[in-house]
Amino acid sequence: MSTTASTAAEPAAGASDRAGASRRRGSFYRGDPGMWSWVLHRITGVLTFFFLFVHVLDTALVRVSPNTYDQVIETYKTPLVNLLEVGLVGAVLFHALNGLRVMLVDFWSKGPKYQKTMLWVIGVVWVVVMVPGAFFMLKRTVEMLFGGA
Repeated sequence: MSTTASTAAEPAAGASDRAGASRRRGSFYRGDPGMWSWVLHRITGVLTFFFLFVHVLDTALVRVSPNTYDQVIETYKTPLVNLLEVGLVGAVLFHALNGLRVMLVDFWSKGPKYQKTMLWVIGVVWVVVMVPGAFFMLKRTVEMLFGGA
């Protein structure tokens, strides 16, 4: 057993060639879909938390100043906020679907084997739900901005 520390030039026993090659080129880990799923899960969770925080604050305004509450609610009817609402629905939907996938990976004996397949399935489900959802959520705003029936 050696008592010397390994250097960056000589990878430790069991280190992958991919990780070593990445360090040599000076690039960062680009990951696979599972890593991006992990990142998106964290981001969508934080966004949902902040939305809930703002929602509690604006709802609390009704007891403090009903007029201010009414003004805040009026700003929610703007096209920009409508776009943000679509983003919120997309974030919550992804977070929920990916959370189910994570639970299946953790608690289903075949979960790890099918994790990539499940990731692609939730991606397809997300698109199938979000496309018509975004259409109906944005329909009023588009009609308001560009005219319509």
